[in-house]
Amino acid sequence: MVKALEAQYLRDPLLKAIHSEELVLLPGMDQALTLNALRELDGSGQYDDIVFDGPEGHEALRMWGLPDGLDWYIRRFQAIVQSSALAQALSPFWTPIAGAIFASGRGQESWSAPMEQSRGFLDAGRDAVQNPERVMGFLVARSQTVAATRYLWGCSQQVGLTVGAVLDLSTNGQSVAAEAFAPLQTCAIPSLVEGNWSPLMAALPDVDQVTKMAPRSLTLDTANNQVRLFLPGFDKSQIGLTQSGPEVTIDAGNQRRNLYLPEPFKNRAVRGAKFQENALILSF
Repeated sequence: MVKALEAQYLRDPLLKAIHSEELVLLPGMDQALTLNALRELDGSGQYDDIVFDGPEGHEALRMWGLPDGLDWYIRRFQAIVQSSALAQALSPFWTPIAGAIFASGRGQESWSAPMEQSRGFLDAGRDAVQNPERVMGFLVARSQTVAATRYLWGCSQQVGLTVGAVLDLSTNGQSVAAEAFAPLQTCAIPSLVEGNWSPLMAALPDVDQVTKMAPRSLTLDTANNQVRLFLPGFDKSQIGLTQSGPEVTIDAGNQRRNLYLPEPFKNRAVRGAKFQENALILSF
């Protein structure tokens, strides 16, 4: 895929003499390739639902947060480079340079096309992850892991992933206290006995129902000029807030969310912030 994109835009592709077997998989690329595989399966139209059982904990959240994180880096550094003195000094020379490098040879458009294509992929990925009709997460908990699972629940909100229910795998007569994850539905999943999957399937939650009931990670209240971010598993002391232009950065635990303010809050300063009922409420 990388070679195809390179050949599409560059006059003299750099990787044409390199075999795919020689390329090393860089850290994080396996997560990106997994997301791309899920995107292709979803786009094939051959499946009603796709169940993904992947890495656990923070590794899983890093994967689902890749589209939003990469988009922030591209958006941020592209703006910095374009406004730099070096970029302004080189601007008169850009058209002949682009003509020698890019296949189209159309100046600034040659650079913008692959960048915009990348942004388009990332925007679509972020929108899918943050849309519970497209992607829905489920927590897997045991009685002895409630605190850690609640923490991951909060971290999942930082990447915009909606969590629909809790799958309780507790054994020995113990169970997860339902109030620990309210308002989520907690489903006790029995053990698999002699290959009989029917009791396990019957214990699973109704996906359509939990999609309607699950709390959203981000809620806009235009009437009161407020943005509500759902952050269960944290307390006030664990949350930090900074603003830079149209972006608000929320630090919670070891997760960071760069929230590009939607209309009508764009380019407005945060006038107040409070944390109550598992939510950070920003007033504008």
